[in-house]
Amino acid sequence: MVQQMARDFAQREVAPVARELDREARWPTELIARMGELGLMGVAVPDELGGAGMTNVCYALAMEEISAACASTGVIMSVNNSLVCDPLLKFGSDEQKAKYLKPLAAGEQLGCFGLTEPSSGSDASNMQTVAVRDGDEWVINGSKNWITNGPHADVMIVFTCTDRSQGARGTTAFIVEKGTPGYRSEAPDEKMGIHAAHSSTLFFEDCRIPDAQRLGEVGGGFKIAMSTLDGGRIGIASQALGIARAALEKAIDYSKERKAFGKPIAKLQAIQFKLADMAMELDAARLLVWRAASLKDRAVTEKGLRHSEESAMAKLFASEMATRVAHQAMQVFGGYGYSQEYDLERHYRDARITEIYEGTSEIMRIVIAANALKG
Repeated sequence: MVQQMARDFAQREVAPVARELDREARWPTELIARMGELGLMGVAVPDELGGAGMTNVCYALAMEEISAACASTGVIMSVNNSLVCDPLLKFGSDEQKAKYLKPLAAGEQLGCFGLTEPSSGSDASNMQTVAVRDGDEWVINGSKNWITNGPHADVMIVFTCTDRSQGARGTTAFIVEKGTPGYRSEAPDEKMGIHAAHSSTLFFEDCRIPDAQRLGEVGGGFKIAMSTLDGGRIGIASQALGIARAALEKAIDYSKERKAFGKPIAKLQAIQFKLADMAMELDAARLLVWRAASLKDRAVTEKGLRHSEESAMAKLFASEMATRVAHQAMQVFGGYGYSQEYDLERHYRDARITEIYEGTSEIMRIVIAANALKG
């Protein structure tokens, strides 16, 4: 049901404006509001906390549908669900859940996730943003960059160094509200793809927040970040599925229309083999994503169950698959695929980022190898 609802919404309301959003780099305000109304901004959050009360498998299904229509709209949804609502649900106090999680999950507010910095992306334990305690307050100084939703977010979860001598264990997470003195956003970044999903650099200059806005324990920030990214990778893997599916569907349709050597190119074995490989890889990636999402659902009730390796596998394979599928779809289109007259060039550009954000392909391989070597 959620898959069909998301598909109907994506085809009726998202797909018709996706090209315009991309070309104008326009923030999709109206689509975000509609996703909130449909329960898509807090899919796996219990309904008593403002969410839709569904599963992470439902979330993966919905993410694929939205992303097949517009990858920008998909990643806005992913950040709010995976990187903001999820850590608040897992680590937030009852007061924080009531104040922040409910409006975020209901789509009344929007969140962002501040981990990456100019000098620490994959090396998340080397962050330079610091928070110093001053009585019942904390003073934050530093910056975060490439923060999706950053220019528009009402709430940010920011990770800081509170004790450099402790390394990763000296990291603490905080909740920062838009409008807090000392907290500001630069203009949106200019990027190769996902143009409508604005990201920016965020600055903290003597930004004071109360200790009540600390998320989790002092020194517990790195654990929160890694746990959150395990789930976030399912969202990005689902985004990659959507992009790849859209590229494949367009390639199939085009191959039936385009004629060469007196017949549709769909009749040519060279094209058929491309389509077969694309379909196979897409389905293999989808099954990896569903496995990771189902494990995340089971982890809610099965204490100690992890899905780090499975999420990394899903994200790695799905993201690299999306790039390959978009590439081969462009070969099917030939020169027309390179033209902005067709949506395929947008899918080609959008696919590439899925191999980078929320953990590069190289980091995914490190995670997978580390788990394999444990035996």
